[in-house]
Amino acid sequence: MLARIEEILATLVAFPTVSARSNLALIDWVEAVLQGAGFTVTRIAAQDAPKAGLLARFGAGEGGTLFSAHTDVVPVEGQRWSVEPFALTRRGDRLHGRGTTDMKGFIACVLALAETLRAAPPAHPVMIALSWDEELGCRGIPQMIDRVIPTLGRPDLCIVGEPTSMRLGLGHKGKASYRATCHGEAGHSAMAPRFTNALHLAADLIGALRAEQARLLREGAQDAAYDVPCSTVHAGLLHGGVALNIVPDEAEVDFEIRHLAAESAGQILSRITAGLPAGIEIAQTGAYPGLDTDPAVPAIARFAALLPAAAPVKVSYGTEAGFFAALGLPTVVCGPGTMDDGHQPDESIARSELALCAGVLARMTRGGV
Repeated sequence: MLARIEEILATLVAFPTVSARSNLALIDWVEAVLQGAGFTVTRIAAQDAPKAGLLARFGAGEGGTLFSAHTDVVPVEGQRWSVEPFALTRRGDRLHGRGTTDMKGFIACVLALAETLRAAPPAHPVMIALSWDEELGCRGIPQMIDRVIPTLGRPDLCIVGEPTSMRLGLGHKGKASYRATCHGEAGHSAMAPRFTNALHLAADLIGALRAEQARLLREGAQDAAYDVPCSTVHAGLLHGGVALNIVPDEAEVDFEIRHLAAESAGQILSRITAGLPAGIEIAQTGAYPGLDTDPAVPAIARFAALLPAAAPVKVSYGTEAGFFAALGLPTVVCGPGTMDDGHQPDESIARSELALCAGVLARMTRGGV
């Protein structure tokens, strides 16, 4: 099967599905593969872009396993690649190309498995969900999630195949992103004290963010399973001003909150904004829920028994898993490769990782997890 996985991965990588571009050519190809393998496939068009996702199912009966992945990849501009990003290049045991790790390698394993199911029908249904624009803050899956159970049924287990080196991922923080627009008054800088400086308002906000981060480190909820054990706040972009001798009348600050399951973004935001001056408007620009899965769920315990490393992990990055968990589906993050290789120039995945993933998925479907 590894040769077929590599062949499929080469095709997937050749589709340049950077989030700023359409993914329709890839979806067309995957849809044809799955229909040829006997799957019932439902395409879901994006509401605001030439993109789509799909939901697919093979087999009758209750339960089963849902494999979830996103089809978009991050850009390559500004990175120094020694190979063509959108062509698969093999160097020893490693396969290079944009998306090999995040997360077309997992998709290739799932599609190769899908092609075998007619000849060896699984004990329970096998389902697939492919989305778009995950790399932009999980923008595609909210348009799909309400269709999952009506279209596919209720699986016993959902596996989001982000790279974990095939370790069982039981959790990640939720995230909310915001844009603060700070409204000041334009005026000559020689008269600066007479005007409200929008950049000063932005500085007040950033000061509040830093104070809240200090409070979270000191007395916020803690989870030692994460590299940073508390919720975090972060200002990533600041824009404002047109000339040094003009008091700026507007400034923008883009910031985010990554929160543990024990805290909500709303609670943290309320503390941040409590003492801010007038003139700052804050709008949410994106959000995705966190994940905190109970490993004692029977389907998860059975799946964990198939993995080479029994100890579960919590991952530092966000995924679409929380959307599936919010449906009441037992959901984990588990896939080949490591995020240390994702988003990097010369992104790559080990062929041995793909073989390991393929073996686990095959045992799952035969064993009826």
